[in-house]
Amino acid sequence: MKLLGIGSRIEHSEFGKGVITNVTSQHYWVTFIENGLETIDLDSTFEIIEAADNDVDTVSFYDVERSLVQILKTWSDASEVVQIADKYKGGKLILEPKDTSLKGHELPIDTFFHKITMVRDRLRVMEQRINASNLDEQGKIDLQQYITRIYGSLTSFNILFKSKTHNFVGQRSK
Repeated sequence: MKLLGIGSRIEHSEFGKGVITNVTSQHYWVTFIENGLETIDLDSTFEIIEAADNDVDTVSFYDVERSLVQILKTWSDASEVVQIADKYKGGKLILEPKDTSLKGHELPIDTFFHKITMVRDRLRVMEQRINASNLDEQGKIDLQQYITRIYGSLTSFNILFKSKTHNFVGQRSK
């Protein structure tokens, strides 16, 4: 059995996606995006997303953990936990058509908020992939401007976020 090195990315059936941050004689220490640090046996069953060589590592645990968070944000669909504003928890979104003969629709606002958060996270991944692509600089700039305009179109939903750090930010006028 070939040991995986520090920095290897895996997906575990119970804990999800993670990065190996330490290797002992019996265990991998893996920092999972949703479950934090867990130790798993070397012979555990998991999918290898990307293997790193099992060389002696001179990077500190802090550096590996910081890199892990960036890797997971860049290459996975996993997203950070974003809280809905307290005043909207458990609320509902009511859509009423102008034509009163038609039936309206109610949607739990938490479900709607989750969808909005997924749109935001996927736009961020798209930005990162555009920036890492082989497009010429002008092509990257053009696509980035479209994404910025999309963010601007979504700023109306900022009232739903508990923390302003999660808000959509569009193009600011000079």
